[in-house]
Amino acid sequence: MSAALNTPPLQNFAWSPEPGRWLNRFVQLSEQTQARWQTPLGVNWQGDPLPMPRWVAVNQGLASDLGWPAHWHLGDERGEAPAALTVLSGNGIWPGMAPFTSVYSGHQFGVWAGQLGDGRALLLGEFDSPIGPQEIQLKGAGATPYSRRADGRAVLRSSIREYLCSEAMHGLGVPTTRALSLVASPQPVRRETVETAAVVARVAPSFIRFGHFEHFAYSGEPGHHDALQALVDFVVTHHYPQLADAPQRALALLDAVVARTAELMAYWQSVGFCHGVMNTDNMSILGLTIDYGPFGFLDTFDPNHICNHSDDHGRYAWSNQPQIGYWNLRALAQALLPLIPEAKDDAQVVIDVLQTYEQRFPQAMRARWRAKLGLQAEQDSDGELALALLQAMAAGKADFTITFRRLCDYRADLPPDHAANAPVRDLFLDRAAFDAWAQRYAARLQAEGSVDAERALRMRRVNPVYVLRNHMAEVAIQRAQKGDYSEVQRLHQLLQRPFDEQPGAEADAGFPPEWAQAIEVSCSS
Repeated sequence: MSAALNTPPLQNFAWSPEPGRWLNRFVQLSEQTQARWQTPLGVNWQGDPLPMPRWVAVNQGLASDLGWPAHWHLGDERGEAPAALTVLSGNGIWPGMAPFTSVYSGHQFGVWAGQLGDGRALLLGEFDSPIGPQEIQLKGAGATPYSRRADGRAVLRSSIREYLCSEAMHGLGVPTTRALSLVASPQPVRRETVETAAVVARVAPSFIRFGHFEHFAYSGEPGHHDALQALVDFVVTHHYPQLADAPQRALALLDAVVARTAELMAYWQSVGFCHGVMNTDNMSILGLTIDYGPFGFLDTFDPNHICNHSDDHGRYAWSNQPQIGYWNLRALAQALLPLIPEAKDDAQVVIDVLQTYEQRFPQAMRARWRAKLGLQAEQDSDGELALALLQAMAAGKADFTITFRRLCDYRADLPPDHAANAPVRDLFLDRAAFDAWAQRYAARLQAEGSVDAERALRMRRVNPVYVLRNHMAEVAIQRAQKGDYSEVQRLHQLLQRPFDEQPGAEADAGFPPEWAQAIEVSCSS
């Protein structure tokens, strides 16, 4: 949960992790590729000084997972090492850290963009924690060699959204990068208007993206294919050790990433999450949700909903996400081709691996829908039953999250129009369409001997009461911009338990207000 941030600092104290706990294996790999082939994976770098940093929120739950003490965020500069606030604002480093910014390339909105890289991200180091090695990265710590004429800063508005959503997704059980802390500063930053700066500390086993492989496949630098092979070997050794003995590591890695990406897309669809910028440089090689920018959770269900105001053609609409996941996997496969000897004359071996997505995603998606509908037995018609509900929801403009949550309490032993079923039935403008579907649903439940009370318990474990709707984030942002961070901290605590009804949070479980329809998020968000 978010810590109480008004605790007085401990005098003459500033905690820091043991220097020997920093592994920094990615930085070491870069040193090796530089020495052998003059092809580094990035550059050693330091953050730009951030004036007057102050805590907005700290994630005590994640810090505890890292093995850090409860007072890790307290202290002043009279200790033996920089205080956590200094380090996580980009103003200093702990002993053993190796700050680094990496280079990658990628396709953006389906177009090859060439070299990109960590334009506003700074890897502080890789920490050997009880939950395994974890990279700690700052977003918004200033310009890097890959900033492409940008300032490398993040603004408080977008940083609040990233901090809250990464933790909200974790609470939902969706594979994701995490957020350790959020720091604000009065430093002005110009976007559409002048805003103030902020820095998010992000945590993940690795921030390696599809774009890293694309960069070394196409850079044309001396030894770039050797560096590509070294990167594949690194990822397999440290993140997919079960593939270490595969005769074709690159092909085996592709297969594993196809499987994880299929699962991730099913997770996203099942909670109504829209990423907004599914470029290849925003796709994690570990199948994590990464880079929270113009994201959104569905309110009224519209399968063609576009959460990114900058996405003029709807490439990343909710309904398109699974297909875009496959498109990005094809781009990754193309980058790995130089390392797959069989593919030099016949690419069918790679195509066969890619085509497993066509089975893996539907299987993963049907499993998610079955869980959300409380079904226990697997039937071929399960996907069609879920699709029929979604079609009725779209036609009836039903709220995605509220519909599935209220469906938990549906009484299959009573007619659809019974008063006990009114809470979910009344969400549909076309009552007859809902009744027709509900009769099919009840028959399906009765056929497998489902008990309503037991089904309700199962469904409540996968159908959340709370998701981070845009209007909730907007209220937190508006208050934070006035110096009140309490709503950020409250939402963080709320969203850690999204499946449990929490006293006093009834409004968070309700319909969005009318003004929420005017909220727009874009690539600057």
